[in-house]
Amino acid sequence: MKPRLFEKYLNEVRQALKEKRGYQNVHQIPQIEKIVINMGVSASLEKGALEDAIKELGQISGRKPVINVSRKSIANFKLRKGQNIGCRVTLRREIMYEFFDRLVSTALPRIRDFRGVSPKQFDGRGTYSLGVPDQTIFPEIELEKIKRTQGMDITIVTSAPTNEEAYDLLKMLGMPFSK
Repeated sequence: MKPRLFEKYLNEVRQALKEKRGYQNVHQIPQIEKIVINMGVSASLEKGALEDAIKELGQISGRKPVINVSRKSIANFKLRKGQNIGCRVTLRREIMYEFFDRLVSTALPRIRDFRGVSPKQFDGRGTYSLGVPDQTIFPEIELEKIKRTQGMDITIVTSAPTNEEAYDLLKMLGMPFSK
């Protein structure tokens, strides 16, 4: 069974984008390629911080996170080469659309004083990055078991060549952009 948001993309969004932008070919219509969720953990925290971040990111995404390792030593940050500094998950296909649907419909509205996400976070090539202040906005996380609040970065990679086309795609898929 296909996710609800993927069905919406196929039935409504593709046709609307084709009419609005005047695409001649179906393959020119932008789509979401992948979503990358990254949690950086400070190297100076206690030893259980990385394990907690891995467990919580696994609950949020439904996939096992990969551990990020530092590439070089930086003395001012007390960072050594080969030290574990965070974790990440890359979502594609059905899981990606299910996560995006949960993010837009349930998680983002749970942020305190939420007035929409900034439309200025595009990188110039159709990729949108979003910072989430803590992981408790996701309903999968049990508040009683949280030891520390941990933020995360969510990057949505689209096949759109420009920011305007990616903005139209995400807006039609339900991303709550601020005015």
